[in-house]
Amino acid sequence: MARGKLRIYLGAAPGVGKTYAMLSEAHRRVERGTDCVAAFVEHHGRRRTEVMLHGLEEIPRRELEYRGAVFTEMDVDTVLARAPKVALVDELAHTNVPGSRNAKRWQDVEELLAVGVDVISTVNIQHLESLGDVVEFITGVRQQETVPDEFVRRADEIELVDMSPQALRRRMAHGNVYQPDKVDAALSNYFRPGNLTALRELALLWVADRVDEYLQQYRSEHRVSAIWGSRERIVVGLTGGPEGRTLIRRAARLAEKGAGGEVLAVYIARSDGLTSASPKELAVQRTLAEDLGGTFHHVIGDDIPAALLDFARGVNATQIVLGSSRRKAWQYVFGPGVGATVARESGADLDVHIVTHEEAAKGRGLPVARGARLGRARIMWGWLVGVAGPALLALLLSTVHLGLANDMLLFLALTVAAALLGGLLPALASAAVGSLLLNYFYTPPLHRWTIADPKNIVAIVIFVGVGISVASVVDLAARRTHQAARLRAESEILSYLAGNVLRGETSLEALLERVRETFGMESAALLERADDRSPWTRAGHVGFGRPVERPDDADVEVPVGDRTALALTGRVLPAEDRRVLAAFAAQAVVVLDRRRLQEEADQSRALAEGNRIRTALLAAVSHDLRTPLAGIKAAVSSLRSDDVAWSEEDRAALLEGIEDGADRLDHLVGNLLDMSRLQTGTVTPIIRETDLDEVVPMALGGVPDPQASVELDIPETLPMVAVDAGLLERSVANLVENAVKYSPGDAPVLVSASALSDRVEVRVVDRGPGVPDEAKERIFAPFQRYGDAPRGAGVGLGLAVARGFAEAMGGTLEAEDTPGGGLTMVLTLRAAGRGPGAPPGPDAGSHPGPDPASQPVGPVRPGRPVGPVGPERQASC
Repeated sequence: MARGKLRIYLGAAPGVGKTYAMLSEAHRRVERGTDCVAAFVEHHGRRRTEVMLHGLEEIPRRELEYRGAVFTEMDVDTVLARAPKVALVDELAHTNVPGSRNAKRWQDVEELLAVGVDVISTVNIQHLESLGDVVEFITGVRQQETVPDEFVRRADEIELVDMSPQALRRRMAHGNVYQPDKVDAALSNYFRPGNLTALRELALLWVADRVDEYLQQYRSEHRVSAIWGSRERIVVGLTGGPEGRTLIRRAARLAEKGAGGEVLAVYIARSDGLTSASPKELAVQRTLAEDLGGTFHHVIGDDIPAALLDFARGVNATQIVLGSSRRKAWQYVFGPGVGATVARESGADLDVHIVTHEEAAKGRGLPVARGARLGRARIMWGWLVGVAGPALLALLLSTVHLGLANDMLLFLALTVAAALLGGLLPALASAAVGSLLLNYFYTPPLHRWTIADPKNIVAIVIFVGVGISVASVVDLAARRTHQAARLRAESEILSYLAGNVLRGETSLEALLERVRETFGMESAALLERADDRSPWTRAGHVGFGRPVERPDDADVEVPVGDRTALALTGRVLPAEDRRVLAAFAAQAVVVLDRRRLQEEADQSRALAEGNRIRTALLAAVSHDLRTPLAGIKAAVSSLRSDDVAWSEEDRAALLEGIEDGADRLDHLVGNLLDMSRLQTGTVTPIIRETDLDEVVPMALGGVPDPQASVELDIPETLPMVAVDAGLLERSVANLVENAVKYSPGDAPVLVSASALSDRVEVRVVDRGPGVPDEAKERIFAPFQRYGDAPRGAGVGLGLAVARGFAEAMGGTLEAEDTPGGGLTMVLTLRAAGRGPGAPPGPDAGSHPGPDPASQPVGPVRPGRPVGPVGPERQASC
């Protein structure tokens, strides 16, 4: 069955009209007779959006009960059974309620696409996984719900739903986005003009990159070589000289003048006489290019200007930046230079910038390896001098006869010149032609092919021998020079591979891209199979063109063992390139093995951590849980005994002991269950706007005599916080009870709260001996007790659970010293309206922040005070 097509409406912020655009497209398709259903569409109470749902078939939602509340989710099974042509699925990044078919809605969409259902969906730019840090830096909000970029990039169509920040703010002011009581807070917080402008730019640039990928794919498939100046791409030609840093900075400034500008620094290693480049300098320039947001490329090319222009056209560059030549004036007799050649052959579609620098006209500074493999032009000149030269010399000497010895020296000079220019074969031809002309014109008897004097025969033989010897030496020197240059280029590539190992670069795709780029191929893939009879699978693939399914389909195949092969398509490489290619293949296998070993190490580390937790849990159960059980059993046995007549006071004391032991067991088991959920990542809070003065007093229910041992300072003027009330109550209860446990009897614990910017801090302050700095972080680890804390009062989980719940709500929990002695636990929470889950309600349009991550993932028992936390530290108060 053919895979369904995915169309995504991408917006910069809530309220720009993604859902409205999706419904408009659905009505257009229904009018054309397409079977279209609304699998899940959330109108968020917006009247115009709700009206657009009229006339569309809506799939009934699945109701799920969780924590005493009923939630609705998309019923994937019903949609699959209905099998429509097109399904509308809103809010792609949404997290499903526990008990749903999949954890994320985009996974539901993947199921629909797999069975051939076309899907139209919506998502905001802040929910893309790769942009989480950027969005948090801009808005101060960390998105809890994300969707992988790779899934969105694979969409068949992505349409940007754009709106200016001023227009969006007007919509909000008119009540078209949020409820009236949320508008003011939204406009002054998340929806500030600066935030909206930055998010809009992110969305535009992300879509532009996606469009650029389509363009590159189209150009590759249709073999388009002309430059299409759709965006500024600036190629910087590097020689490895010190001027490269100046060129990179200049190119970066040029790129900054246009939105979306891109800098590509390229170093072309020649195999025919390239000036040696300093690996250290190249490494510095590579780092500089990457620090400025560009990329560094290493390419092999026999003709530097041609290779540079081919690279520029291959990446659809619009500008080339080159440095002024470092050659001295007299060196221009050998040619116009790379800069002039590139400028002459660039055509009308490429702008070439020649940048001056301090090293201009000072000489190369490093020896130039002349005389590598003889090029076609030199060979042609060699043949011309070797064949036509003797004839012209004979014509010249016919007017002036200098004697046989001088004539032979002149012909020998032509043979040497032919050898220097063209190598062995032109020199042999020159020696043969020269010897025949000497015999015919200058050796008695003249104008005959015979030689009268035997001495002349010896002279001509010596002449031919000297010519052949010189030609052989020149040809051998050319071959050796070529081999040296070739080995130098190979050593540069091998040095790059070694540098990857030293730098710890383990990306298989990056290595394959370097192979493809270095050898100018269309695609590169690492293929492997389990055994000789198993089919080949791609462990990694980069490039374009036809996909490689097996080594036989590739233009170049380098086997690495019996079950792995590096396959490239594009052209057939010469045999001399396979040695370096084999090094790349071996490195690719090493990277693949390293990645798998890392995955296995991560799994082993997780198993080891699980074993450590289980071991600690068994230790806790063996003592901390058996102690209250033993007390309960002893009290019950005493009450049931007929041998002793218990008074009412004794009976009440025994019953009180049973109740205390049961409460203690309940508290310990609760902490164990909470830590288990935190370790497995199944706790995701339901975020609501909450008043601290409603939650904090409830957290003191498990503290003995809270009026005497705890002082509260919670101002009524504090802003509301975006938290899960149940998790916050559990966190505060653990902190307070842990502090009370170690506080002196005459020093009550202080619980205070204050607002700081977009945060609210809850401080639990005690006056105990405190904890040294080196142990402050360790007390938050599971099953950890500080110092010589006695066993039996807990399993060392209270602070670990408190921090886990705080981080699950997007907050932090840190330990600080109390001035004058003691320890202060600082619980930092998001103020309402500043976090991704601040608003009430599960929809993205009912709050002044971005779409909330408000769906629960693990059951929590709100309202139940937590009992003894256990001595995580010997003396924290």
